[in-house]
Amino acid sequence: MQTPSAGSRPAPPQPRTALRLVWAPAVCAALLTALVAAEWGPLIRIDDGIATATHRWAVDEPGVTHAMRILTDWVWDTWTMRLLCAVVVWRLWRRGDRWTAVWLGAACLVGSLLQQALKALVDRPRPVWPDPVDSAHYAAFPSGHAMTATFVCGLLVWLVHHCGAARGLRRTALAVAVVSVTGVGVTRVWLGVHWATDVVGGWLLGALLVVPAVLVHRRRHP
Repeated sequence: MQTPSAGSRPAPPQPRTALRLVWAPAVCAALLTALVAAEWGPLIRIDDGIATATHRWAVDEPGVTHAMRILTDWVWDTWTMRLLCAVVVWRLWRRGDRWTAVWLGAACLVGSLLQQALKALVDRPRPVWPDPVDSAHYAAFPSGHAMTATFVCGLLVWLVHHCGAARGLRRTALAVAVVSVTGVGVTRVWLGVHWATDVVGGWLLGALLVVPAVLVHRRRHP
């Protein structure tokens, strides 16, 4: 039996494994979306409890709240993530891997369009407070910040691995991605502009985009 060399690329996932990777987040995302759209009582009560507690903390801790606003409006904003994606697309194009550049740009575009379509379809109101600490526009579900951070960071982390970067760089990229995806979700709930399930839905839908995009690249890249 021949052992693959250390520098060889991993084999594409088997069909059954690929289906499991796609269906797991798909089923969870579909179930959560249906429960949110139906305004299922237990879920709404959980959201209300979390939102009430975090809003009280946000009002009581103005320093922390200010830091959260900087993070969510500048560091982890959806346009910051899209700009990061555009820079990577440009770099890939300049390096000559134009297929991957187009793939990455198309995947991020699909993610943004899907996010807006779901917001319009579910049309969930955002939390309303007599003493808001921040404001946001459009419908609540899914959280655009959480969803965009998940699929942009997920695709970029995979690209770092795919390009054979050093172990230290791969670990750093993964750590930054985990902190960014988790952190942006926390900021949206803390600032009272999203329900907790909006953030969870954004994470699930973002992951759902990453898996098939990676499979397409591994199977179709020239």
